[in-house]
Parts: sequence; structure tokens; C-alpha cells
Amino acid sequence: MTATGATARPIRTKVVVWSAIGAGLLLLLIANSHLVYVAFVSQPECVAHVRQGEGSARDGKFSAARSSCTPR
Repeated sequence: MTATGATARPIRTKVVVWSAIGAGLLLLLIANSHLVYVAFVSQPECVAHVRQGEGSARDGKFSAARSSCTPR
């Protein structure tokens, strides 16, 4: 084996390892940015729900702890 062949293999291995690490970090960044995008885009409007004090757990109706909608 020549001197150039012996040094080429460790360099190639390092390139593959660092490329895999970079690809994994890029995938992580893309996935997290997608989650942030979906969180901002999918803000629901006020939905119909049982207002506080209108229902009881015995009826199977639960209300939000604190509604972000304006009171009626």
C-alpha cells in the first residue's frame, strides 16, 4: 500500500462522518422550523365550547380552564 492510499481512507471516513452529522443537523433544523411554522399558521379561532359554570362533569361536559375568547 502506498502512502497516499493509506492517508486517503481516514480522510474519506472523516468526510462521510461530518457529512452525516451535517445532514442530521439540517434535518433537525428543517423539522423544527416546520413545527414552528405550523404552530403560527394553525391558530384556531374561538370554537364553541361549554362556558365556565354552564356544564358539569356529571353531564360529561367540561369547560376550558380559562377561555381566550371574549365573554358572551
